Amino acid sequence: MARKKGKSVSFDAMVKFFMQYYNIPTKKDIEKLVERMDRLEKVIKESELYGKGRRISTSASRSSETSSDMALEVIKRFKNGVGFSEIQEITGFGEKKLRNVIYRLHKMKKVARKSRGIYIAS
Repeated sequence: MARKKGKSVSFDAMVKFFMQYYNIPTKKDIEKLVERMDRLEKVIKESELYGKGRRISTSASRSSETSSDMALEVIKRFKNGVGFSEIQEITGFGEKKLRNVIYRLHKMKKVARKSRGIYIAS
């Protein structure tokens, strides 16, 4: 006895099923994310321009000195080493930003760790 063929499934329906089942984003989803990212970038740029919630150093606003340069200058001032909190207080950087800066300086071998939380210029 011959088997009866079922209703054929359209290719579009099959693709849609797999996209939903495996949580694959659609073009519309990605466009929404891009729009959100654009709005967030705009807000971040505006807050950086006006210095909202941040302490802006006068030397950094006049020159093109990077945050790494600023932190390195502070560390160089102290011959016996300087603590994390002192660097943070002088530069005005947030904790996460300063940790990233010190990590970068350490990887470039511009800063050495004397002991935990104490840094000296190499």
